[in-house]
Parts: sequence; structure tokens; C-alpha cells
Amino acid sequence: MIRLNLTQRIWLSFGLLLFTIGLLTAIIYPLSIKDTLTEETYRIIENEQQKVRDPQKQFPQKGESSVDFIERRNAERSVGHVLIVDQYANSQGDPVPEEVLVEMAEKAYEQKENKGRYELTYEGATLFYVISTGTNAQGEVVYLISYMWDTYRDQMVNRLWLRLVLILLFTGIFSIIPAIWLARYLRSPLTILGKRFEQIAKRNWQEPFHWKGDDEFYVLSKQFEDMRQNLLRHDHAQKTFIQHASHELKTPIMTIKSYAQSVKDGIMPKGTTEDMMDVILKETHRMEKRVQNMLYYTKLDAMKLNVLSKETFEFGDLAEDIIERFRYQREDINFEITGNHYKINGDHEQWSILLDNLVQNALRYASETIRLSAFYKGSYFIVEVFNDGEQLTGVTGEEIFQPFRKGNKGQFGLGLAIVKRIAELHGGKATALNTKNGVAFQIKILINDMQNKE
Repeated sequence: MIRLNLTQRIWLSFGLLLFTIGLLTAIIYPLSIKDTLTEETYRIIENEQQKVRDPQKQFPQKGESSVDFIERRNAERSVGHVLIVDQYANSQGDPVPEEVLVEMAEKAYEQKENKGRYELTYEGATLFYVISTGTNAQGEVVYLISYMWDTYRDQMVNRLWLRLVLILLFTGIFSIIPAIWLARYLRSPLTILGKRFEQIAKRNWQEPFHWKGDDEFYVLSKQFEDMRQNLLRHDHAQKTFIQHASHELKTPIMTIKSYAQSVKDGIMPKGTTEDMMDVILKETHRMEKRVQNMLYYTKLDAMKLNVLSKETFEFGDLAEDIIERFRYQREDINFEITGNHYKINGDHEQWSILLDNLVQNALRYASETIRLSAFYKGSYFIVEVFNDGEQLTGVTGEEIFQPFRKGNKGQFGLGLAIVKRIAELHGGKATALNTKNGVAFQIKILINDMQNKE
């Protein structure tokens, strides 16, 4: 496939447009103008026929014209006349070849009305003629036939066609100037936009871009500006993520390093080597958990471009599995499940991780009760994890799901950020709200998106 730049495409479009107009004109114009000039030819014949009548509208007397039938063909608007009385053998007027006169006479005898229009072909040329019927002074039926060659029509078609070609030619020449201007006009904002893309490629996206003028380019510039803002947010989030990730990994690494050095130096701040190893293993597990969360959080970003592997499963079965994992971590907590029979259509593994993170978060704050619920409210299907701990302070319902957001007990992490990403992948929204007796974390999904209503 031939690759063309914008200027070449404009010139190609311009050339194709002129060619199409010229081709259509070459086909349609001669046909339409021929019909018009044919009508004009008949009108000329009828006017000339009217002139040869006498004041009493009788047909002319005998007398032949000296103009030859073929010679008349070279004349532009020459009209000949033939008068037939009863039989075509009894005719007078301008000379007409026998075979032409026979055909004219046959049309005359077949004619039902007082006047008729006809045409015939003779020696490769078209002859137009008009037949008028009437009676002479002796009461005989007579036929006045006036004829004219197509010379006038063809000459007019050729003249008008030549003028049209000249008009198209001059139009094409003079339209080059606006075409040049149009090419520059269309290329100008694209050139500016191209320079901005070059800046984006160099990771220089600080300067805003707003196009004032054409609506189309304004929309394009707005889309570009939205992209720039997204890149800025992504860059900021990436830098923040790296900073927090470094901080999150730095603490357990320093602890492991210091305890390992202590063991090597024979210093036992925890009393025994076994106690020291327990601390090291605990910090290693903590670091492993955070690395896993970071990897999964990054994986969820990539999954936005993929189709989820969905299946339908009962909320109660999933909730029971989650509770079994945490039931013995805090034996003072009473776990409850409501809405067991409701079904969820989605990625089972992701929903398991979502509830896992919400329950882990609830365990840190709950006093006595953690409740996992599924229910419909209005046009939403809602999955909720409630705990009766202290209420949220100083943070809105969505801010708490930001990566490495510091909780009420001073803990950082990615658990709630992962919850938010999984909810978004399923077309839902994660939010947190204070209730009368505690805090509820909810995943709200439109019923039309779930397609799982009981």
C-alpha cells in the first residue's frame, strides 16, 4: 500500500475530485444538452413552418427551392419544406430524396393529430422534421413537412462542450491557490500537535496544550490535553509508588540486616538465637507479603487490557472460604455472613483476593464483629464487609483506597488499593463509609453490569 503524507493526500483528493467532476460532466452534460438542443431544433422548425403559411393559413403554392437536400446539411439553421397532396408522388417544395420522402409520407399518413415531430437517419446524419396536416383551397388533404438537419444541434453541443472544458481548465488552475492554502491550513495544527507528541516522547509533558478555533482541532487538542494529564498523574503515581515501595521494603530489610549482623557478632538482643531467627523470619514474611502485593497490583494494571475470565459462583461459598482462613487469627471476633444465596459473575480468584484484603483490614480494627454481606440496593448489587471498630476520621470514602494510604493505626499498604482495582475491573466502585456501629467497605456494581440478579 502506498504511503502518502498529508500534503500528498490533499493533492490526491483534489485531483480525484476534479477528475470525478470532469468525468461526470463529460457523461451527463452532452446527454442533457442534446435533449435541450433537440427541443430547440424542433422549435426552430415549427417557427419556420409557420412562416411559409399564407395569411389565411393555407399551404404555399407550387415552386421548388434551389437549395440541394445535402447542401442544406452544411447550413447551420436551414429549414426545408415539402408539401404532399394526397400521394407522396404528388409533392412540391424543396428537393428530397425518394427514400426520405417515402418515409416522411408514411409517417404523415399514419399521423392522427394535426402536428407531429419525427426524426430519421440518412447517410449517418439525423434529420428532424415536423408534419402538419390541413386542406388546400380545393378541399384536398395536404401535408406540410418541414425539416432540418442536426447540424445546428451538434455545432451547439461542440461549442458548449468546448466552453465547459475551458471553464473546468481555468477552474482547476485557479483552484490550485486555495488548495495550497488548504494544505497549509490543515497541516498547521497537525504540525503543532506533532511537535507536542515529540515533547511527550521525550517525557516533557509539563506544558499544557489548548487549541482555539476549529471545533475538530479543539476536540483533538482536548483529547491530547486529557492524555497529557493522565500521563502526569501516571508519572506522579509511579514516582509515589516507587517511593512508598522503597520505604516499605527498607524497614524489614534493615531489621533483617541488623539482626543477622547481631547473630554474626554474637550479640543477642532477643535473648536466644531462636528468638532472633523468629524476628528475621517474621520480617521476611512481612517483606514477602508486600512484594507479592506490589507484583499483583502491577498485574492488575496490565489486566485492564485483557478480558476477564468470568464464572458464576455463590457469594456464601466464597465468604465461607475467606472466613476459614482468618477464623483462628482472632478468636474474639464473631464472623457473620448474609446474602449467601446471591450469585456473583466474575473472576473467582480476584474476588477471593478482594474479600481477603477487606477481611484482613477489618481484623485490625474490629472489636467483636465482622460481617460479610451481599444484597441489592436500588440499581446496584453490593458486596459489603463491615466491622464494629472505630470510625474513619480525616479521610473520604474513596481516598482510603489510594496506594500506601496511612490508616488510623499508622499502617501503610496496597491491600485496599488492590480492592479498588479489582472492583474497577468488574465495572464496580469501591467505597468506605461510617455506619452507626462501625465502618462498612462496599463494592457497588450496576445490576446491568453484573447480569446475575437472582
